[in-house]
Amino acid sequence: MKQSRIFQFGIHTFFWLFTLASLLPFLFIFIISISSESSINAKGYSFFPSGISFAAYKFLFYDFSEILKAYGVTIFCTVLGVILCLFITTLLAYPLSRMELPFRSSISFYIFFTMLFSGGMVPWYLTFTNIIPLKNSLLAMVIPGMLLSAFNVLLMRSFFMNSIPDSVVESAAIDGATEFKIFYKIIIPLSLPIIATIGLFSTLGFWNDWYNCMLFIDNPDLYNIQYLMTKSLTNIQFLLMKSNQSNQVGDILATMPTETVRMALAIIGLAPLLFAYPFFQKYYISGITTGAVKG
Repeated sequence: MKQSRIFQFGIHTFFWLFTLASLLPFLFIFIISISSESSINAKGYSFFPSGISFAAYKFLFYDFSEILKAYGVTIFCTVLGVILCLFITTLLAYPLSRMELPFRSSISFYIFFTMLFSGGMVPWYLTFTNIIPLKNSLLAMVIPGMLLSAFNVLLMRSFFMNSIPDSVVESAAIDGATEFKIFYKIIIPLSLPIIATIGLFSTLGFWNDWYNCMLFIDNPDLYNIQYLMTKSLTNIQFLLMKSNQSNQVGDILATMPTETVRMALAIIGLAPLLFAYPFFQKYYISGITTGAVKG
């Protein structure tokens, strides 16, 4: 009994230390973001800076309307993208989980094949600019390459096959329920764990996406928060390169928080996801473990 308690204490201690080690990088980034630029230049990065300053956040929020607009674009594209992604993924994964579906194996192989090979960058880009004119539209950050994931489809299909008994579906069919009624009244309520899991994957993908914005968006009013941060970092790096060639640029950089602003940008981009993740955690664990079973 005593050995069991010691073992449990050791396991709990290990996971607490592991959790702390996982949180330390985020805490470190936040501390650097509120450190004074002079303390970083003098002593480097530290958990205990000699000076505290919110100059980085003041610098970033000087034009608050631009950041607020970028946040609005990101939130809109994320919400719309996640809803459409879950809708399409469930409608594709559920039929593939039914043994009576014609050409079920062939369709599953085709979906799996897209995980290994793609048509290439140039045809992909031309498709969404010439054939489907998405240039400078919000849908350009929703549809190309992110709306449907083969991995998510196969993960959800495995969940349907291993977690929902066929007897439940057969009983509903005997009682006269149509396929759509079975899907919305039975399958969806029983599949909340995997839906939340795929929703979390999709949320992370849409929220962190800046590549599609870089390719398809030229209008600054349609920049999302991630691309706005990437563009800001690129501008700062450009100024740092030019500081050695121009005294005027060097004077500007002397008053600008170049190091702390990078960490402040990371906090601005990550903070909403850090607050949202605990709401998905309960469903995420059960969904990823059950859906990962081979089916």
